[in-house]
Amino acid sequence: MIDFYLNGKRQRCDDVPADTSILELLRTRLGQTGTKEGCASGDCGACTVAIGEPGDGDTLRYHAANGCITPAHQLDGCHLVTVEGLARGDALHPAQAAMVECHGSQCGFCTPGIVMSLFTLHEEQRQAPAPLSQQRLEEVLGGNLCRCTGYRPIRDAALSMNDYPDTHPLWADDPDLANNVAQLRSAKASASAGGHFAAPRDLAALRKLKAERPEARLVAGATDLWLETTQQLKALDDLIDVRQVAELNTIEETPQGWWVGAAVTYSRLEPLFDQHFPAFAHLLHRFASKQIRNRGTLGGNVANASPIGDSPPVLLALDARVSLDGPDGERELPLGDFFLDYKQTALAANEFIRAIFLPRPSEAQNLKVWKLSKRREDDISAVLGAFVWRLDGEVMRDVRLAFGGMAAIPKRAAAAEAALEGQAPDGAAFAAARAALAQDFQPMSDVRGSAEYRQVAASNLLERLRLMIDAAHHANAQQEVTLHAYAH
Repeated sequence: MIDFYLNGKRQRCDDVPADTSILELLRTRLGQTGTKEGCASGDCGACTVAIGEPGDGDTLRYHAANGCITPAHQLDGCHLVTVEGLARGDALHPAQAAMVECHGSQCGFCTPGIVMSLFTLHEEQRQAPAPLSQQRLEEVLGGNLCRCTGYRPIRDAALSMNDYPDTHPLWADDPDLANNVAQLRSAKASASAGGHFAAPRDLAALRKLKAERPEARLVAGATDLWLETTQQLKALDDLIDVRQVAELNTIEETPQGWWVGAAVTYSRLEPLFDQHFPAFAHLLHRFASKQIRNRGTLGGNVANASPIGDSPPVLLALDARVSLDGPDGERELPLGDFFLDYKQTALAANEFIRAIFLPRPSEAQNLKVWKLSKRREDDISAVLGAFVWRLDGEVMRDVRLAFGGMAAIPKRAAAAEAALEGQAPDGAAFAAARAALAQDFQPMSDVRGSAEYRQVAASNLLERLRLMIDAAHHANAQQEVTLHAYAH
């Protein structure tokens, strides 16, 4: 049974198959048809809903999610808000009123999803008022596509929401709602359902389930797994949800770095990346929309073992490690040893990823990440390059170059690294590194790019790295000359 609140009213749904999405539950079981299905892959945002989970104190924290690829069973102990639940009688929510007055809706198909993204933005602004920058606005609406190209009025609507009466939905006046939702979540040590959907709450329960059901699929954000049912029409009838496992939701800081639990979402990682890995943080905004980052996890991206996954090359360049766990205990290995072949990993049948270790960067360490794709944002990589190095005087040290899209697995370029290690970052060294890429990779051709394109693109990314280092060197030299002139 799924026990949750929908627009302020408690819902109990029995006999829901394990692979039912929120969108399917809303439209076919609950008769709530305001939420639309567009791409059924989490790209267009027409299915956007807001999920409220218990926060600090007696509050609910809402985040936008794609209803088409979010498992309905993950609503257990949550408050789901859809477009039907925003207005207060005839009085529209500020997100709705602004869209109407600014003529932000054209054909109207995508409008409910856009309104729900604006609703979550309005809730964030209500709890923590802050100026709405263009960057923030683009981030919020980046996962909502308007096929009528009506972005200017939508932008105007977002910027003008605070000009309208702050109409609260009726459910927002319920002082017990947050507490009632929290009680639902705490009432169960483990949730289960027909079709074998289980949601363990601690590591011991997860280990036990993996021992009993080694063939069960693990699910966290479902941002990739759920495409098997929406795009390939496969049945997902044996699932173990790891989102509520306490030990998998921690970020543990040590003097050497950070252990990131496998169920930690990208949205939760953004502050850490902003402070310590800004190039990684920048990638996240090209990696996926806000809706996806709210649900997708670093552990899931690694476990997926896709050769075009965006985070594994960066993690390889950072020399990350992975902790694997299961009924037989915990073991740790370098991330480079985790990927064996296309979609094959070192995980045993009864194991799961517990955490990923990010080493603390030294002050001299540099990280650059560049992604090539057909669309600038929210698209699959054709080639992704992640480069780590430090300058020791005039030579490069601790060079680590990793690529996605160049082999059956995310992989470091060992020969190219050797060509640069201990060398000055000049044209000759980088020419040798570019030539060495032919030893490291024999890429394939597919719809994202030909083998020839990928080889040239990877080489060009190394040339871009050389030019960037050279430009930084000249800028530093000019600064030293200027400071010397001021000193005299």
